[in-house]
Amino acid sequence: MAASAHPRKIAVLGTGGGGRAHAAKLLELGHQVVVGTRDSQVTLGRTQPDFMGIEPFGQWLADYPGIELTTFRDAAACADLVINGIDGGHALEVLGGLADQLAGKILIDYAVPYVYNPERAHPWPTPWGVMPALDPVDHDSLGERIQRALPATKVVKAGVTQEQEVVVAPRTVADGDHTLLVAGDDADAKEQVTALLRAYGWTDVLDLGPIVCSRGMEMYAHLHCAIGFAVGGRFGIKVVR
Repeated sequence: MAASAHPRKIAVLGTGGGGRAHAAKLLELGHQVVVGTRDSQVTLGRTQPDFMGIEPFGQWLADYPGIELTTFRDAAACADLVINGIDGGHALEVLGGLADQLAGKILIDYAVPYVYNPERAHPWPTPWGVMPALDPVDHDSLGERIQRALPATKVVKAGVTQEQEVVVAPRTVADGDHTLLVAGDDADAKEQVTALLRAYGWTDVLDLGPIVCSRGMEMYAHLHCAIGFAVGGRFGIKVVR
């Protein structure tokens, strides 16, 4: 196990594949990890894979005895850094109710504001159904909405332009020779997030600027899907400058 030079108590909100990837990597790095969910008993009681085919969380958790499962509120309250792994359609509602627990803390947000099964005159067919719509898009972003809902929290948008399994293991693509983007209004928060990303293995982390840049990062999600369909596997993007 690779120990972190500065172990922290980190909360991952959400039990999906992305949240699991972060939780497992953080544990490997020596951090104290707590995962938040709406109802831990309901989460642990599930026995069937979810709609993405991911194994029940309880089965996954059995392989990581160092990770604690609790409610969103308790997880956010006990941690000094929080990662939002709640899907984009529910993230604002949940996080908005955690303002007191998240006050003064850094919140890493990688959610994309997808609206699934949109009614469209010209739908975009994909191998797994119709491409979701983005809402908000262009005039606003989920990252900005979360920051407005949590004015006392330092929101850093990061990891939106890559699958989370690659975010926590960048060397699985081109031996790590690709770029990850971050955005946020607080410079120190971005430095701390960048340090965590470097612990994950990233060597090229590009700061795009303020949280308004979340708009471009979230809109990139559609291009990322299109490239993924074309190459037939995981890939990275590299900003050449």
